[in-house]
Parts: sequence; C-alpha cells; structure tokens
Amino acid sequence: MTSLPMFPLGGVHFPYSVIPLRLFEERYLRMLDDVLGGDGRFGVVLIERGSEVGGGDVRFDVGTLAEVRAVSDLDDGHKAVVAAGLRRLRVDRWISDDPYPVAEVTILDEDDAGPGDADLLIEATRALHRLLAVAAELGADTANFAPEMSEDPVVAGFHLAQMIPIGPLDAQQLLEQDSASVRLLQIIDYLNDEVELIQLRLSEG
Repeated sequence: MTSLPMFPLGGVHFPYSVIPLRLFEERYLRMLDDVLGGDGRFGVVLIERGSEVGGGDVRFDVGTLAEVRAVSDLDDGHKAVVAAGLRRLRVDRWISDDPYPVAEVTILDEDDAGPGDADLLIEATRALHRLLAVAAELGADTANFAPEMSEDPVVAGFHLAQMIPIGPLDAQQLLEQDSASVRLLQIIDYLNDEVELIQLRLSEG
C-alpha cells in the first residue's frame, strides 16, 4: 500500500493509454508541482457522483496509476499535461482532500494472457473493423482511424477499452475486470452491439 496524489475525473482512463489533462484549479496545479517534485506519478479515478471542479465528489475505488510525460503552459495560465497510464490501482482509503485528494492505494497485478486470449484479440480486432466499416457507411470519417494494436492481449485489451464508443460506467466496468479474457469478451459484445445498432439505422434510412 502506498500514498498517492489523486485526480478524480469525469471519464475513465486505462493502463497503456495516453491521458491528456488540462489543469486550472489551484489545488491541482499545486498537486502537479508536488508530483513533478517527486516521482511524477499520481492516480486517476472516475467520479461516481459530483463534479470535477470544486470537490465534494464521490469516487469509484478502482482507477489507474499515471505518470507525467510532458507539461506545457497555456496562454490562459492553465497547464496542459500528458500522462501515461501504467497500472490499475485500488483505493484502500482516502486520506485527505486538503489541499488536493490523497489516498492510500494498492497497485493491482494484471491477469496474464491465457491460451485462448490471442484468438479473442483477433475476434475483437475483427469486430472493431466491422464497426469502422458500418460507421463509414453511416457517414463517419474513419479513413484516418488506424489504431496500432499490441500483440499482447492484455495490453491490446486496454487499448481497445480506451477507444471503443462506450460510456464511463461501462468503461469503469472494463477497468474493474481482473480477467483479461473476460475484458476482451465484454469488448467484443460492446462492439457487436454497436455494429447491430448502426446496421439497424442503415436499414431504416
């Protein structure tokens, strides 16, 4: 268990993903200074109820360990931060929100790829390509969407989870899933459901 600065957000970010942030609240600018003065790491969690601004929110317990990779100053005095998602984490106890949220967390181990996960990844990739094809029929611009996919089913599963068109609660469910194979199966279901929805819209048009 370790103590970690935390950034509650309105969206879910996964390990192996790029996490873009725009900081403007004084407490998070201070947090950034402290993070940069340390090992560059902090946690992100989804807000269950409440707002990103002002505090007083209720947060989910499973989030992602992030590491700052780049910081730039914006004209309005805000900071643009690019962080990398590293590992999943679980919040064991919120310590304080003053001056910014801090929690005791446990870094979670990831489920190793199983013997059938490579096949699940192939199926998920095919489902993604089907979605891109029907989305293009609907008029979406998918020409420049060419995601690079890892051959590691665990890593690729997180990549897919970050890019598929689902809401934050479904994304949180994927993040909380301990099994890489179950995560891939859920992603396949989400993609196939979206394909069916678009095909229905095309048939009605």
